[in-house]
Amino acid sequence: MPAIQFFEEDITYKIKDKIKVRQWITNTIVAEGFKLSELNYILCSDEYLLQINQQYLDHDTYTDIVTFDNSEQQGHIVGDIFISIPRVKENSEKFKVAEVDELHRVIIHGALHLLGYKDKSAVDKKKMTEKEDYYLAKRQFIK
Repeated sequence: MPAIQFFEEDITYKIKDKIKVRQWITNTIVAEGFKLSELNYILCSDEYLLQINQQYLDHDTYTDIVTFDNSEQQGHIVGDIFISIPRVKENSEKFKVAEVDELHRVIIHGALHLLGYKDKSAVDKKKMTEKEDYYLAKRQFIK
């Protein structure tokens, strides 16, 4: 079984070029000096992610992504990343980018959180965006 798995909750959505997407995420993790142990992406509805946000983070807001770091050993990535597909679709329209590009941005955003990057302050957000852009440019597959 691959170290990166994709699941669906409360929606039906298929990732295109899964093998290449997995390799891209793995390459990103390795490039940052980490080892990939287990990473689950759960693609879900707005309502499903809102419940996760309320239950585990005490946030009563819709969001595009929630990342849980389950790593027990430093330098080893183990995590669950929940992504709201309706948020991704809405944001792709809002930012006038292709849906697949927005999805890939959110996918790599979650991985970057597990690698230690933050996005709460303006400085952290700038660094996160720079890393997202850098690794998005490294995709070796047709979008």
